[in-house]
Amino acid sequence: MSEAPSVVLVTGVSRFLGGHLAARLAADPSIERVLGVDTTPPSREMRRRMGRAEFVRVDIRNPLIGKVISTAKVDTVVHASLSGNPGASGGRSMMMEMNVIGTMQLLAACQRSETVRRLVVKSTSAVYGASRRDPATFTETTEPKAIPPGGYAKDAVEIEGYVRSFSRRRPDIPVTTLRFVNLIGPRIDTSFVRYFSLPVVPVVLGYDARVQLLHEEDAVAVLERAAAQDLPGVFNVGGAGVLMLSQAIRRAGRLSLPIPQPAVPLVGRFTRRARLVDFSPEQMRLLNFGRVVDTTKLRTEFGFTPRWTTVQAFDDFVAGRNLRPVIDPATWGKAQDAALAVARALPSRA
Repeated sequence: MSEAPSVVLVTGVSRFLGGHLAARLAADPSIERVLGVDTTPPSREMRRRMGRAEFVRVDIRNPLIGKVISTAKVDTVVHASLSGNPGASGGRSMMMEMNVIGTMQLLAACQRSETVRRLVVKSTSAVYGASRRDPATFTETTEPKAIPPGGYAKDAVEIEGYVRSFSRRRPDIPVTTLRFVNLIGPRIDTSFVRYFSLPVVPVVLGYDARVQLLHEEDAVAVLERAAAQDLPGVFNVGGAGVLMLSQAIRRAGRLSLPIPQPAVPLVGRFTRRARLVDFSPEQMRLLNFGRVVDTTKLRTEFGFTPRWTTVQAFDDFVAGRNLRPVIDPATWGKAQDAALAVARALPSRA
């Protein structure tokens, strides 16, 4: 029987997952103390939600994090600050430092600690990469067909390597690694949320990727469960079912704009510079090929079934954001029919 946590430290509390997790844990009277750490303070609304959770302003890249853990006698660490949003992290190089160097420093502090007895790490299904040779679904033991060459996915691959090394050095500390699919919901801010909020959504010409999503509330709930019990291992975390990218765009009332493959990097740079959405190269590949993970282990061994399916999570995002069709679907359909009629009337070239 695993021992309930007494003092929990959560990283990344200025963002949605870390802040809401700290709030959930602080509402549990069986937990003596909750510490939330980040480089920037949470918003006033988030601080209110966090209740009795204590905010500690510290950069996890700094060895000072070790002093915070030892002084507070932390027994459970939830590393929820892995970020895939360069804009919110001060740029891609800063994001890499916070992700990789920060994790290394945090793991070093946990390794030296005499009180830490449980570690939870938020990772991403992006470690599987995305390519035309991918299997229908990825299990936790599936090797990627294409190793992520850079960005957020590469950070996650490195981080998971350091976590495995930590487990070998401290086999007495159960480690839970959660590989989340793309998160979505009415309140969270992610690249996918911004992408599907665009009035005209760029897609790769000739591709219709399968999309698997996880509702923001399910993401918080699975982290809460991992913090409360010893559930060692690597677990894929995603909602049941998939949406085709074209279906998702229609459900959001957006218009799709097919982009020829060679022009995709140019469009990605434009949307990034215009601060519309920051899609890294591996995220652009995801829009080409899609990615779906098998969550059998999550249900049978971890004991968690997401409340929202992929479709339900997406629909809740659309309703919560009050998205309205950019153009009346009937009008858009007539315009498409007219364009097709014109194209068919044009003389064909031999």
